[in-house]
Amino acid sequence: MTKTALFSVRKNEPCPQCGAELVIRSGKHGPFLGCSHYPDCDYVRPLKNQADGHIVKVLEGQTCPSCGAVLVLRQGRFGMFIGCSSYPDCEHTELIDKPDETAIACP
Repeated sequence: MTKTALFSVRKNEPCPQCGAELVIRSGKHGPFLGCSHYPDCDYVRPLKNQADGHIVKVLEGQTCPSCGAVLVLRQGRFGMFIGCSSYPDCEHTELIDKPDETAIACP
């Protein structure tokens, strides 16, 4: 799953400053909610207070290849990664920037 696909997800929550939708974004200090009308509107809010531990987002429809549980987007001390929701029983992890399996290989 690419970083663009993960962070273009809308929260269906209106921006308190302009009324546009808030989207999940990734910054150097971790994930946050930002206005979809940036740079016209500069509203941002940390996402960590809404997360369950270090889980940023549940990836609906994505299953762990090791155990079949749902995959989640997590914030770790070295950045964002995809991990199994049944951690610590299953320790499967994936990089966010891994190439899509449907991508055409270079000749």
